[in-house]
Amino acid sequence: MPNVPEKRNLSVIIVGAGTGGLCLAHGLKRAGIAVNVFERDRTRKDGLQGFRVGIDPDGCRALDANLPPALYETFLATCAISPQWFNMLSEHYGELLSLKPSPPRDPRHGERSVSRMTLRQVLLTGLEDVTHFDKVFSRYEQRADGKVEAFFEDGSSAVADVLVAADGSNSRIRRQYLPQAGMDDTLIRSIGGKVPATPETLALLTPKIHRGVTLILAPRGFGGILHVMEFPWDEAGAPKHGIGATDADLIAQWPGLRFDNSRDYISWGIWAAADKFPEDLRTMNGEALLALSRRLTATWHPDWRKLLAASDPNSVFPVVIRTSVPIEPWAPSNVTLLGDAIHTMTPGRGVGANTALRDAALLTRHLQAVQEGRSGLVAAIGAYEAEMRRYSAEAVERSRRQMDGRTAIHRPVIGRVLLACQRTAMRLVNVTPPLKRKMLRSLEALRGGERKAEGPA
Repeated sequence: MPNVPEKRNLSVIIVGAGTGGLCLAHGLKRAGIAVNVFERDRTRKDGLQGFRVGIDPDGCRALDANLPPALYETFLATCAISPQWFNMLSEHYGELLSLKPSPPRDPRHGERSVSRMTLRQVLLTGLEDVTHFDKVFSRYEQRADGKVEAFFEDGSSAVADVLVAADGSNSRIRRQYLPQAGMDDTLIRSIGGKVPATPETLALLTPKIHRGVTLILAPRGFGGILHVMEFPWDEAGAPKHGIGATDADLIAQWPGLRFDNSRDYISWGIWAAADKFPEDLRTMNGEALLALSRRLTATWHPDWRKLLAASDPNSVFPVVIRTSVPIEPWAPSNVTLLGDAIHTMTPGRGVGANTALRDAALLTRHLQAVQEGRSGLVAAIGAYEAEMRRYSAEAVERSRRQMDGRTAIHRPVIGRVLLACQRTAMRLVNVTPPLKRKMLRSLEALRGGERKAEGPA
């Protein structure tokens, strides 16, 4: 008789309580798989503070598949107002292209804007009993009994059937497991910051900028971004008037709100090739970074300059943008990876978090098959990794094309020519409805508008 896998009581260690790791933990818990998450942050309040992440249809489907139904409803209720426009402007706010997204086929799986901190608090809800903070991973060992043991800097360890690296772009698990998996500096540098959303600062925005995600194409290879985050709760943390009663109840009862610091704000960012920034960018404080940002955009629209002048220096931070380098497939084992731990990508396409969520739903489905005796463990992880490599390689490559300091747009002479051509092409699309519809369909397809769910079987 053929070898048929047996049902088993599977156990999983996840290192990293980020978006992908926590989504995976929920899916495994729902499938009856024993899971423990180990996170280096010392408390639930540590980590990324408040900046936006766009959740596309891929990400929404993955969250819906893995989260308990009531928690997915909380996710929807805690999202900020979704963008209604995608805008491309010159540095003087001249409109190059403005697209209004189509209504999603499934309103539950449309484009969403959420604070990173809020998303983390949602995902930690219901995992309090399996999430262990202040645990800095040091190394792992694959044992003779088929288990894997993870060791932490405090001297403790944990044993399970599977170890999942969800510990980000500086993954220690990846460095031990796949030392050949390198990272490349894209030679793009970025600075971002926040402005409190007040009547005075919101008055500096046009209606389309206020209700959209806006990219700026400027000379010398500079780019910029603006977006507004308006949450369904007020400064005191109470549900705002005018939102639905169901959403208000979910927010009022959501325990994660007391750990959340998200308040309405306008977020901005700039980026360019590394040679436009000082070499000590990463060591500069918020005040110095803000002053630098104002100097680099001194010729931009007056309203942009006023927004930067109103920014909170404590919110300003630098980013050295790196990307994963493609590697050859590896032999599967009881150690695997998801998200930035294996496919760090630039923010050029805005799909990094969504690809991690897609990983989480896919890996959940394969590990559930092992739990139920429909697949062997190594075979299931191998199938997950083969599919994950396929779609993530495409996402990494496309994201890199959008942000690479080596491309011609960053060169002094040819860059000006290319910028002029780009702007002309966008203006042409903007006044040609068939071209506009075609571009919109292409953007929506890239963000998973037509794909099917990849959740638990």
